[in-house]
Amino acid sequence: MRETIGILRSLNETVPNPLPLPTLADVSRVENELGLQLPPEFVALQLAAGDVTYGTYEPVTLTIGSGHTYITTVATDAWAAGVPRALLPICEDNGDYFCIDQNSRIIYWSHDGTSSESWPTLEDWVKSVWLA
Repeated sequence: MRETIGILRSLNETVPNPLPLPTLADVSRVENELGLQLPPEFVALQLAAGDVTYGTYEPVTLTIGSGHTYITTVATDAWAAGVPRALLPICEDNGDYFCIDQNSRIIYWSHDGTSSESWPTLEDWVKSVWLA
């Protein structure tokens, strides 16, 4: 994952109001808000590259004030749309969601039920989807 994070950091785009990198305090706050423990691989990625802006996908963010990508907002919307609570959305895509389970497997949840796409790890998803 270290190499993948390095690639993300090198591709980070300049934006007018960049978000700060999340902290362990942000992780704790989000876990309390959601009532669940975040998967370790997801936490590691957030702490190292949770401020990265790259490409057309906008993964969730853990810092307060991050607006439409704030994880609690995205998760609440996703669960209301029918995403099972066992899945935590990590990226919204036009009403569909890339979600992580407690084993760090990524599952694409389609609102119309037509997708069975998945990735064995978060790193595989970053390489195959976010960086593609």
